[in-house]
Amino acid sequence: MRRVLVLAMAMACASTFTCGAVGAAYAAAPAPVTAAGFRLAVPPYAFSFPRDHASHPEFKTEWWYYTGHLEGAGREYGYELTFFRVGLPRLREGSKSAWAARDVMFVHLALTDVNGKRFRFTDAARRPALGVAGADSAHYAVWLERSFARLAPDGRTHELLGVAPDFELALDLAPGKPPIAHGANGVSQKSPGVGNASHYYSLTRMPTRGQLRIGGDTLAVTGESWMDHEFGSGAMSATHSGWDWFSVQLDDGRELMLYQLRLKDGGIEPLSSGTIVEADGRSRHLSLADFRIKPTGRWKSPRTGADYPSGWTVELPGEALSLTVAPVLADQELAATSMGGVVYWEGAVRVRGTQRGRAVTGKGYVELTGYTGRAPF
Repeated sequence: MRRVLVLAMAMACASTFTCGAVGAAYAAAPAPVTAAGFRLAVPPYAFSFPRDHASHPEFKTEWWYYTGHLEGAGREYGYELTFFRVGLPRLREGSKSAWAARDVMFVHLALTDVNGKRFRFTDAARRPALGVAGADSAHYAVWLERSFARLAPDGRTHELLGVAPDFELALDLAPGKPPIAHGANGVSQKSPGVGNASHYYSLTRMPTRGQLRIGGDTLAVTGESWMDHEFGSGAMSATHSGWDWFSVQLDDGRELMLYQLRLKDGGIEPLSSGTIVEADGRSRHLSLADFRIKPTGRWKSPRTGADYPSGWTVELPGEALSLTVAPVLADQELAATSMGGVVYWEGAVRVRGTQRGRAVTGKGYVELTGYTGRAPF
């Protein structure tokens, strides 16, 4: 769901699996493009892996997003590591210099110390010049200075390194389930109109192990992660004010992704949607009519003044599933100075609820944008 957040950056910068649509990776007919020549996300699209983990420079915006829950030395942590690529069309056919900027890369790295009740965050931006940052289009590798996400030589394991001034994460993530395509025919439509969409898939449960270096200590950690990858070139509607996005990993082996795009008139975009993933990897698309999300509390940031929902009930009547979602820490707000001050809340949450009289529990992450009073895009 961060495709629109990536558009904000553009303005600030002035074993093979297949899922999704059946057929060729790209539509046989010429795909529509933007005025700047970037490809629009239109159906049908068939994802193919590991190819589609790599970069897609024909699209304007792209991001690779990891969140997870880790345990080590009796302590709990949540983490986020995200890489963004934004194409700069005016320079795509320009200078051949090694310093020429055809894209801009961003990285966000956050750590939630659940026991210590502390949230840490860092961000940076670089142009992909002289190897300082980049996104490989042939093999999955994205990086910015020392931080990176890439595929290991086995072609399956995701290797992550996130480096901040006061902590460092080095993790190996295994694909616990095949990739899941969101939307229909390989396209996740965000608003009406051709190309106002993205190609969006997730690895919803990734057994994770590695090391966390923090406060002079090095901890061995284990846990589970979630990976999203999204790419497209379209614009969101000017009627949108922001979005609420949820990823949930239930302890019974199921996962749930939901997002609702908020409208400036107080309503919800009818194209808001989600996906439920069964323990065996089968998935089903969810339309807005299939779920309800209601805030149960509020939290106001002392830094930005943003007034966020804090705690939710999530209902899926067709599944007889009722969940309560609670942040592990109220303050998990990120202010990205590298993006001209883009502000959003991205935090670890705990989940509990019932389904047909049976207790269900789990963990997740929630992303909230547009609560500062200015649009996030």
